[in-house]
Amino acid sequence: MLPDRPTKLVPPVLARMAAWCVCLILVGVVVYFFALVIARLTFVALPVAIALLLTALLFPLTNRLRKAGIRPIYATWITMLVALTVLVGTGWLVGARAGEEFPNLVKQVQSTARDVQDWLITGPLHLEQTQITAYVDEIANIINTQRQAITGTVLSAGAAALEVLASIVLLLFVTFFLLKDGERIWAWFLRGFGGMAPRVDRAGRVAWTTLSHYVQGTVAVAAVHGLVMGIVLAGMGVPLWAPLAVLIFFASFIPIVGIFFAGTVATLVTLGAKGLVLALVFLGILIVEQQLENHVLQPLIVGRALNFHPLAIILVLSIGGILAGIAGAAVAVPVAAVLYRALPELRHEPPALPPPEDHVEPPPGGEPPRPAPRPVPAEGTPPAAGPPSAGGTPPAGGTRSEHERGTGTARTEDA
Repeated sequence: MLPDRPTKLVPPVLARMAAWCVCLILVGVVVYFFALVIARLTFVALPVAIALLLTALLFPLTNRLRKAGIRPIYATWITMLVALTVLVGTGWLVGARAGEEFPNLVKQVQSTARDVQDWLITGPLHLEQTQITAYVDEIANIINTQRQAITGTVLSAGAAALEVLASIVLLLFVTFFLLKDGERIWAWFLRGFGGMAPRVDRAGRVAWTTLSHYVQGTVAVAAVHGLVMGIVLAGMGVPLWAPLAVLIFFASFIPIVGIFFAGTVATLVTLGAKGLVLALVFLGILIVEQQLENHVLQPLIVGRALNFHPLAIILVLSIGGILAGIAGAAVAVPVAAVLYRALPELRHEPPALPPPEDHVEPPPGGEPPRPAPRPVPAEGTPPAAGPPSAGGTPPAGGTRSEHERGTGTARTEDA
């Protein structure tokens, strides 16, 4: 005999799995189209994302200036000028050091190449000069083959310079107004959510706190990392130590992958300028410092705001790099951390309101207090229209209506 309903043919577990699959498919479709919109609006989305990171970094300074009594517009201008001064000063320092030390680096690399060539001929490999020349010619042919592609890349980069400039201008404008009117913009944004506004507000504030802690902690860790490696490179006498320290600082914003790239570049420069021994020493110091950063600085400074497993970080970096390249890898981890912290707040119910002030809690172990009985007016007497006036308080022996009735009766008898 067939069941009454066709749904009974499906096991409950399979029905639940089907429901979850439908929900996941719908969420995937929404995320896919949202990613297409973001990819289409990269020119706007990327500057806005970087502006949010800069605002999270610079807002503590603006907030302190406001608390000191400075008007918001002036506090914002001072913050922006301080940030631009730091950036311009760092760029000038890096450019000046690079211009002075680059010729010395070329000479040292040439000397190291001659030493390596002599070692390949007289060392244990016993290569011949013709073999080395063939290897060098092959590398030169590869470079010449790729020259056209490199030239095309340079030209396309030159054509994109205007877009980069426009993005920088948009970035500065967005950062300025977020620093100046952040609370007003957020209040205007919440008006569109109606009854969901309290949850969205709570989730947004948790997300902003997470983002601020992540950005400030990452900047502090990156500054320590770049400073230590810059001191090591300068102590070894490696040319271009200042640009390499700045490169390590900026690469530290991309977890795991960034320091691998910057460390490789710094090690190769040390190898070309100072030889194999100092390059190995620098590589060992870099590995030890990186382990200290991962196990001491990151958990203490960034770990509380992020609390991600390294596997999760690698997966998030991979997804961000595939979707948006280097920029996607740079913003993937903070975006994932913000979503991880904010989404639970959207599901939680708002906290219960406190009881009203006139509410009387029952004593422990006793009965709740009963309200005092109200006086019942006599039949045919309308209720009082308002609070009693001064001097019209009824006597203790009866109600106001009884008192007025007795008074009226006595006046009639007198008449």
